[in-house]
Amino acid sequence: MSTVPEEEIKKALTFSPEDMPGPLLEESSFATLFPKYREGYLREVWPLVTKALEKGGVACKLDLVEGSMTVSTTRKTWDPYYILKARDMIKLLSRSVPFPQAMKILDDDMACDIIKIGNLVQNKERFVKRRQRLLGPNGNTLKAVELLTECYVMIQGSTVSAMGSLKNLSLVHRIVEDCMKNIHPIYHIKELMIRKELAKDPKLANESWDRFLPRFKKRNVRQHKKPKVTKKKKELFPPAPTPSKIDLQLKSGEYFLKPDEKKAREVERRKQASMENRAKKDAEREKSFVAPKEDLPTTMAKNTSNKKHTDNSEKDQLEALRNKFKAQAEIRENKRTIDSSTAEDYVLQPAKSKKVKKSKST
Repeated sequence: MSTVPEEEIKKALTFSPEDMPGPLLEESSFATLFPKYREGYLREVWPLVTKALEKGGVACKLDLVEGSMTVSTTRKTWDPYYILKARDMIKLLSRSVPFPQAMKILDDDMACDIIKIGNLVQNKERFVKRRQRLLGPNGNTLKAVELLTECYVMIQGSTVSAMGSLKNLSLVHRIVEDCMKNIHPIYHIKELMIRKELAKDPKLANESWDRFLPRFKKRNVRQHKKPKVTKKKKELFPPAPTPSKIDLQLKSGEYFLKPDEKKAREVERRKQASMENRAKKDAEREKSFVAPKEDLPTTMAKNTSNKKHTDNSEKDQLEALRNKFKAQAEIRENKRTIDSSTAEDYVLQPAKSKKVKKSKST
């Protein structure tokens, strides 16, 4: 199979003014707004912008009142796609891309991508940290991305402007979005470096590179949960006003008292307050004289519990011995009574006759 050289393909794809037989049927225009801090730079560069766009027959207009730039086709426009290139050029100028770099977008091989990163992270502090992570210290991370992807990258505000080939722009887009999703750009930089080295080896052209690429594990970092804030219920009616001093006096009846009685009441209140304060101070002073409770250590507590247990067992043993001795003593007394008894104790004795007193007869 015969292969067509790249030079012939480019010649076939080139578009010249001779290929456009007549003017465009309708006029098309695009407009973009620019921030106020870009006004001075755009005013200086605008003559160069008009010269660059005149080559393709495209008109441009700078409106400083509204803060907008517009590009539109004319009867001299010979390339229909040139107006889209001009639209991309004014977009890049509005996003702080310098004119010498933005002018390169007019080439056919160059494309651009403006990535919006403002809505990817809701927390402002976290957004600033991740955007700074994309830049790196002294812009080293951004330079590494530019060298590996062969693209121009510009970070400004809540957008990232990139210029390069379509294939490389997709890589830049993925790196930027992953950085905003808390994936560090260094992982992509390592992968791109390995791919660049593998592309030099012709033997690996038809093989898969998965075995050479690094595999990074995801680490789930615990995030601090924010405390739930309970919203206060809105009441229909406003709160009651705080009573004034006169209202309180009317309520207690002090308002109608005589000045002498009022003074006497105030003196009594002061005396009561002083007595209460004195009692509190005395109580605080007495606290310092109270001995603190000593916490026994665990070993001492165990020893005391063991002692109690041994004391109880000794008491039980003593009571058992006492009962034993009492029982032995009772047995001995019974034996003694039996031995001391005689035969007379078992024989019945005659009853003693009672003397009857005879009454004297008179």
